[in-house]
Amino acid sequence: MLHLRLLFIACLVLTSVPSLAADDGYGYPIQGSYEATILGTPASLMPEFPAKMRTRQLVLDVIPDRQRPPIFFYDTGLRCTFAYQKQKAPLVFLIAGAGSSDRAPKLLTMMKALYQAGFHVITLPSPSHANFIISASQSSIPGDLTEDAADLYRVMETAWKQVEGDIEVSSFDLCGYSLGASQAAFVTRLDEERRVFNFRKVLMINPPVSLYNSVTRIEDMLKQIPGGPKKQGIFFNKMLSKFSQFYRYGNFVAINDDFLYSIYAERLFSHEETAGLIGLTFRINLAGMIFSSDVMTNSGYVVPKNRVLSPTDSLSDYFLVSTHLSFFDYFNEYFYPYFQKRRPGLTKQELINSQSLTSIEGYLKSSAKFGVMTNENDFILTKAELDYLRQLFGERAKIYPRGGHLGNLEYKENLDYMVAFFK
Repeated sequence: MLHLRLLFIACLVLTSVPSLAADDGYGYPIQGSYEATILGTPASLMPEFPAKMRTRQLVLDVIPDRQRPPIFFYDTGLRCTFAYQKQKAPLVFLIAGAGSSDRAPKLLTMMKALYQAGFHVITLPSPSHANFIISASQSSIPGDLTEDAADLYRVMETAWKQVEGDIEVSSFDLCGYSLGASQAAFVTRLDEERRVFNFRKVLMINPPVSLYNSVTRIEDMLKQIPGGPKKQGIFFNKMLSKFSQFYRYGNFVAINDDFLYSIYAERLFSHEETAGLIGLTFRINLAGMIFSSDVMTNSGYVVPKNRVLSPTDSLSDYFLVSTHLSFFDYFNEYFYPYFQKRRPGLTKQELINSQSLTSIEGYLKSSAKFGVMTNENDFILTKAELDYLRQLFGERAKIYPRGGHLGNLEYKENLDYMVAFFK
């Protein structure tokens, strides 16, 4: 599945020439929400970081005696990345966004910025990433903010036990982006009871207010593909073909953010196709999550029940089936029935409401340790939800005029704000 993700990254080229920064004093240059989300931040607008950091990978045995199906033979524990100072310093836990590993590019950039500012850092994969589902999720069914928070907290405790003899820590902080931002809020609420870390500061970057509402908006992007979601395969081949044609023109040195930014002016893709790319990328991540969860639970949702997949079995058919499952399929046919069985009488609306910041509104409003960083044109939020964040966090909300969903996360000004928040 990784090679498909890489192909998507290679295809992320867009519509119109980036205009200069607007007269609002904010220098991030990409105006469009979808375009910013896909292109991110050009390397020339990122800060410079030290060439070397003291880092090591942690492989955590979070759930002792966890039995892994043969197809996941390669998964020997939960992988986290640890960056550490020689001197006493605060430790920041970073939670990745949906489907991302502990070494997601945006997560590593955040780690570098905090490390350079003198922090210890531990990066955590998303509970919706296969490694987490296999090695750290008690139920192996991701998506419930309360249960995912408990799993994340157990991971943090395990990681801390592994490194506490190697570093001196003055305090603990927490940060997450996208889905990881919402999870950070629920983890912090749990910490108020457990008191293991007593988090000093918690920053939520581009959080959804309601997971269900935000994912609905992402799923709706597939409707903008010419021919609708049933044309996903044709659409993907078309994207790859367009990229290949540009490649042959010799207009690049390397396939990186600068290259993608340079062909932003070529107008190869329409606004609707750009939205479709975001929707398709989400579907690929969702497919990996569904497949991993189904195999771990032996639910029979994608892979026939009691079918034991060996490391040599082809997964292409299962992957194809998984990519045609929408979030609504997952929610209605897999996620909701699981929780309904555990909580008799639970309605779908009650479950949807529980996956929202509004369900812990009182706590978020009363706790001064929280801050929020997001963008005016983040497409996962409605105007009403953006206004809700303003009202909920007041002066603790930093809202940039543009950047889409996480597009400006690696922009120098944004990283400076993140570091200053924890300082």
